Amino acid sequence: MRRSAINSLMREARALLSEHRFHLPPWADWSPEEWQGHPETAAYCRNRQMGWDVTDFGSDQFDKRGLLLFCIRNGIQGHIHEVPYAEKILIVRENQETPWHYHAVKMEDIIVRGGGNLIVECFQLDDQSKRLTQPFEVLTDGMRRIVEPGEPVRLKPGESITLPRRLVHRFYGEAGSGTVLAGEVSQVNDDLTDNYFVDPVGRFSRIEEDDPSLHPLWREIPVIGLRG
Repeated sequence: MRRSAINSLMREARALLSEHRFHLPPWADWSPEEWQGHPETAAYCRNRQMGWDVTDFGSDQFDKRGLLLFCIRNGIQGHIHEVPYAEKILIVRENQETPWHYHAVKMEDIIVRGGGNLIVECFQLDDQSKRLTQPFEVLTDGMRRIVEPGEPVRLKPGESITLPRRLVHRFYGEAGSGTVLAGEVSQVNDDLTDNYFVDPVGRFSRIEEDDPSLHPLWREIPVIGLRG
């Protein structure tokens, strides 16, 4: 992805969040230089994968397969003295897919906070990681429902779905309903070790530096000799 495109997406995201009166932490607006002036906060956020995240999953077609996220809070998996939860905000365009994947450690709820409708599809795996074909149960806002593997589950604003560990899922914005402002509330998140994709994809995009960075992505936050 081009840095200029990432900057543009961040500006669009801020406009959408403002429209829905959803406010981010103060450091969401920091430039790379401002992060360097706050080394302790930089180390804390970088170590916990907190901040901006934009990916096209290696597709080079962000509108079709991509996602913009902002991790607001998180711990570190396996550290007993860390917070045991995470929270993200996600912006999903119409027909923009986050591809099939699952998590081995993290359980999560995906919530539609506003905007359009989110379509979520799921299927189960057996002990040999093969796709199961029988119907299964999912929870939407605590209500149990039986779905077929890959059956679209429509979530309207205010609705949510619970995704247990090893439940394979993908999601995208419903055509004609508008851009989705979604949220994720989960156990501690680790995008480096706990994303298992069905097809080979690139979780983090290669970036062409054609423009100065507006705000660094979380993995670009400058950390100078400190642990947080």
